[in-house]
Amino acid sequence: MATMLIIEDDDVIAEFMGAVLEKEKHTVHLAHSALEGLSTFRMWPVDLILLDLGLPDQDGIEVLKKIREIAAVPIIIISARDHENNKVEALDLGADDYITKPFGTPELLARIRTALRHAARNGDIQNEVKQINNGDLCIDIEHHTVRKRGNVIHLTPNEYKIIQVLGENVGKVLTHTYISRNVWGPYSNESQTLRVNMSNIRKKIEDNPVEPEYIVTEIGIGYRMLEK
Repeated sequence: MATMLIIEDDDVIAEFMGAVLEKEKHTVHLAHSALEGLSTFRMWPVDLILLDLGLPDQDGIEVLKKIREIAAVPIIIISARDHENNKVEALDLGADDYITKPFGTPELLARIRTALRHAARNGDIQNEVKQINNGDLCIDIEHHTVRKRGNVIHLTPNEYKIIQVLGENVGKVLTHTYISRNVWGPYSNESQTLRVNMSNIRKKIEDNPVEPEYIVTEIGIGYRMLEK
């Protein structure tokens, strides 16, 4: 079970999330402001943070920035702001996921499970795991190859880099900017090139590219590799 920090100024929503997580046997710390949230984070080790953007004393984006300066703990944004620009900004600044209010218990728990699994998987990758297995797809990091059901998929170098970035972040929404900079460099903005590459990748790895099972589009934001 995990230890989680909820930074949310709405008492009803905070208590609802706390009750849901405690029922799942998680340990929960509640904070109702940015200052209290940052203080609690520095005081207690946590495995995941649920962060509201509309805090009374400071915007949640600033809290996100401060935490990301010192820690890689999974952060899920919980916000009533549903504009794509808000989501892109939060994800580009290091949020692991973004849930728009109102939301249901199944969605909340599913997003939390995915974020925790991704954090564990990412730790394994950093400890020199040589391949990522996701359903029928195997991404061989050591040899820079991808196989599906044991068959090698012939990819260009950039197509492989895109799949590796997505595979290292299974279940996580990655913005166009994040993927582009990890494939073409820190100052790149290759959104159109990325779309062309993604179309080619889907033709190669998906049984039906029109209804992808592995890489889905998050409209206006980027892409997500689904966990199989």
